[in-house]
Amino acid sequence: MTGPKQLGDLLRERGVSRRTLLKYASYMTSLMALPPSAAGAMAEGLAKARRQAVIWLSFQECTGCTEALTRSFSPSLEELIFEFISLDYHHTLQAASGEAAEAARRQSMRDNKGKYIVVVDGSVPTADGGVYSTIAGQTNVAILAETIADAAAVVAVGTCAAFGGLPEADPNPTGAVAVGTLVGTKPLINISGCPPMPQAMAGTLAHILAFGKLPELDALRRPRAFFGESIHDRCYRRPFYDRGMFAKTFDDEGAREGWCLYELGCKGPVTYNACASLKWNGGVSFPIQSGHGCIGCSEPRFWDRGGLYRPLPAGTTDVRKVIGIAAVAGVALGAGAAAMARRRSAATLATTLSTTRAAATTPAATGPTKGPTKSPDKSPTKE
Repeated sequence: MTGPKQLGDLLRERGVSRRTLLKYASYMTSLMALPPSAAGAMAEGLAKARRQAVIWLSFQECTGCTEALTRSFSPSLEELIFEFISLDYHHTLQAASGEAAEAARRQSMRDNKGKYIVVVDGSVPTADGGVYSTIAGQTNVAILAETIADAAAVVAVGTCAAFGGLPEADPNPTGAVAVGTLVGTKPLINISGCPPMPQAMAGTLAHILAFGKLPELDALRRPRAFFGESIHDRCYRRPFYDRGMFAKTFDDEGAREGWCLYELGCKGPVTYNACASLKWNGGVSFPIQSGHGCIGCSEPRFWDRGGLYRPLPAGTTDVRKVIGIAAVAGVALGAGAAAMARRRSAATLATTLSTTRAAATTPAATGPTKGPTKSPDKSPTKE
């Protein structure tokens, strides 16, 4: 009896040649700032990888993250990689429901103990015992604790999962928190954005499949390859900013000529993401290219930063000075928020998590484990 097919065999069956796989690996290693020699290793690792078990949990969210992942204009290697993971549980995409769905989740946890990846989109409500969002009679806090107990890693997809997002915005009536506040020492990756870029999700998964470890992360535990530069760094309107040429309204002559949108509230200088370089809809465009300023959706608490159409900081006229100060402050505040969130979790949620884990009924399993086991404390971080 043969085991599961390797990804390379599945790709060949779909007409994807080794040359195409190597080109994709070369592109991805370049994008992720890996040395050129890593391209061959990534291609080889992907070809030998077997289907990765993934359990996808959806909590306080709008399904936009799943929409971003599933919508595309033509079949791509990224899509094929996602087709060849074993998506064992997904609230939006699964055919099963009720007891059958929960049985599938627990079966995957048993069969892939220590090797499966948990993807989470949406924040987690914790107020009043977490009753504001439940699945199959379990609170989101409880189902998360049960599911990640034997996971190899956790991937928080979207800003709601990574940083709390809209549900955590003031006044936060449900006590929504980011997934990272609840995972303890479990390896964690944040792929923020509202929604996140499909390339960031695919690239992160490709790295894990190929190398068996997490990619290099920044201070907010985001893949540095996709979140290492600000939108402002890569924006095609940057030359107009450098010349002090700013649109005053969304339909004035400056706006029609492509001038900088900073004075209309663009948050590009303090937002770290790959929108300006990778773009959306198959590389067609991104918000600034369509005439709208960046709203900063990949950063912590972007809903509470003073309005989407107000320049940063409000009322300041020395734009060049403000940009530099705001960029540095944005990174510092983000890192501080992440650290504070982790400290808060230990004090306010430890009891809930320990109780839930103790009550979990997942049978124990033995045997060697594979996959990503890198501790978050040892992951590279932005200084």
